[in-house]
Amino acid sequence: MQLHLIESDKIYKEILETPIEKRDEVFKQKLLVPFINKFKIQNISFDENISFNVMTLMSFMHKMPKDLKEEDISSINRFDNKFWKNISDAFHHSIETFTSRGVKLPVKDYYLTALLGNPSSPMLSINENYSGDGGIPGYIFLSLVPNNYTINRIASAVAHECNHNIRYQFIEWGKGPLKEMIVSEGLAENFAEKMYEKENIGPWVTKNDLDTLNQVIKPIIKENLFIDNMQEAMPYLYGDEITKMQGGKSVGLPYASGYTCGYYLIKYYLQKTGLSIEEATLKTADEILTEVDDFWS
Repeated sequence: MQLHLIESDKIYKEILETPIEKRDEVFKQKLLVPFINKFKIQNISFDENISFNVMTLMSFMHKMPKDLKEEDISSINRFDNKFWKNISDAFHHSIETFTSRGVKLPVKDYYLTALLGNPSSPMLSINENYSGDGGIPGYIFLSLVPNNYTINRIASAVAHECNHNIRYQFIEWGKGPLKEMIVSEGLAENFAEKMYEKENIGPWVTKNDLDTLNQVIKPIIKENLFIDNMQEAMPYLYGDEITKMQGGKSVGLPYASGYTCGYYLIKYYLQKTGLSIEEATLKTADEILTEVDDFWS
């Protein structure tokens, strides 16, 4: 197994020295092309003539190459050797937690980088300025506005995304049903908690209290667990604030409701069954949900 860690600080510094009109190409070739197979799986094109392309996607949460300025160097410098070592250590620790239990991972090459977040992005700021993308096996993106808060949580974010990466080497994602989204996010955050303690779990869990979970989130999500496709499921996962940012219709749920629900659902499942989080990660959503009927009441 090999980790291909793409240290983006060096590339961002190169971009700063590149003429504006050539910056996008440097960004794409050096930071995005290593992930081209991930984008192909997601049907996201590199062709600038297509209205929604890879750079459109990047612009939602990230500092774009043309917008980088000399004053960004202090943020870029936060991606230092210690930062990359923490990421590498968290990745290897997460993977070894599974392989030490005899789990044989089909994917042998993993590509991972961290991108400079845009502090003006509503999509990023609502997540306390950090996020991750690890749903396609072999590929992990981290997105953050570098500060003490986000950097201290980057190892936990790596563990969360590694859990997705491992799960989807064994579990079929399908069309993105709501039940799978909730279960997978709950597994990932419980795994991150095991690896890096409760104090480092994400705002997608901590921003909702138990009263909100029990009185608002659970009833609505339970009624909609039949949803079998990502487009309809996403508002229930992300909540109304993010759904509105994406131009969708409100469903009456607060921020990150599906994440919060999944976190507590998996915690309930683990306590009831006595299974480890590693064992649970390789269970289907249906296998897990059949054990947690009482969670909803």
